[in-house]
Amino acid sequence: MSTATRKGRLPGEREDHYMRLKGAQIVGTRTLLAVREDIRAAIDARAMICVHGTAGHGKSLAVNASLRELAPTTTHRVVFRARPSTRDLRHELFHALGLPGRPPSHAIEFDRMLRGALEERRVLVCDEAQWLSKLCFEYLRYLWDDTDTDLTIVFTGGNGCFEMLQSEPMLESRVYAWQEIGPMPLDEVLAVIPAFHPIWAEADPDLIATCDREAAHGNFRAWAKITHHLTTGLDATDRTRVDEELLRWAYSKLTRRAPAR
Repeated sequence: MSTATRKGRLPGEREDHYMRLKGAQIVGTRTLLAVREDIRAAIDARAMICVHGTAGHGKSLAVNASLRELAPTTTHRVVFRARPSTRDLRHELFHALGLPGRPPSHAIEFDRMLRGALEERRVLVCDEAQWLSKLCFEYLRYLWDDTDTDLTIVFTGGNGCFEMLQSEPMLESRVYAWQEIGPMPLDEVLAVIPAFHPIWAEADPDLIATCDREAAHGNFRAWAKITHHLTTGLDATDRTRVDEELLRWAYSKLTRRAPAR
């Protein structure tokens, strides 16, 4: 499949996990279940929602997994890593929606084309929404407000996403639900991590609790990173189970504070 064809599509399940961690499973965390129900309600209501929180807690995974179940053929994604203009946004929407031909050269024609495409039921995921400008938010609101469009918008983002959307009263008033994603509490870690990856399936719960307390802190990306190091360590040492020595070795691969000068 070409890059142009992939653009705007939901990623495959393997892409959800940090570093495409082999053997990792999508597990039904409280966060994933809550996000799925919010998205289901938003699609039914043709609404906007915002899923936000600090990095690594599973926002994108929860949104992608939910939409693969709820709207696999009608979901389109746009993502920005820098501040886009409305022109950039129009072009991203053109490609994400898979529209034919070349993008129109005039804004009026472009807007007419996009509104026409959005008359069919669509779910638009705006990932890293904290990068969007006020004008981009206004443009998305303009498309969503059109009475002929059938558009659900899912804003997702990390630090600053909530504050950015809250600072735009015309947009904030239209957001149907706000879902903040935080770290997993220890009881959920103990229930979820053994199902997340085979190396934890028979691990001592005390070892899992120690790992969470000392390194992972309920952060799914941290768990994926540690698990990746441990799978390497198991292969290198011919061990069959994670033990405390191997866990300490994995810790040595993680970020540490620079020594005091």
